Amino acid sequence: SCMSRRMTPRRLKLWANWWPPFLFGGVRLLEIGDDWRYAKVLLKLRWYNRNYVGTQFGGLLFAMTDPFWMILVMESLGPEYIVWDRAARIEFVRPGRGDVQAEFRVRDEDLDEIRKAAAGGEKVLRWFTVNVRAPDDSIVAVVQKQLYVRLKSAGR
Repeated sequence: SCMSRRMTPRRLKLWANWWPPFLFGGVRLLEIGDDWRYAKVLLKLRWYNRNYVGTQFGGLLFAMTDPFWMILVMESLGPEYIVWDRAARIEFVRPGRGDVQAEFRVRDEDLDEIRKAAAGGEKVLRWFTVNVRAPDDSIVAVVQKQLYVRLKSAGR
């Protein structure tokens, strides 16, 4: 989108933290790397966002992680690439009884692999995984996103 080309990490943090689904869901973007390679997201457990049994609502565990792989990879690769979410999976490992966090790290190796695979104009499908963790570092959920990546200059 046009918005992403004008976006800076600082602006994304401001935007994400005022975006109504995150604001009213209790999601906060705590950190984002100046190089778009890192993000840290917090989901606070509040009376208004708990599920039926009083723990973290699964939809918010997914929502807190939803946009970040696409955004980080898109911004890291640059404007000559198309990047979209294609598929997602979530595994609930244990109940989230308090605040939870997720940390995203885009590695140079991942970007190099994608660039190499997309060099001839082919579409690239690549899975990324993030763990949602409790304060004691135990895993509450594992979220996987499959990204679709292609060079823009490739035939359409």
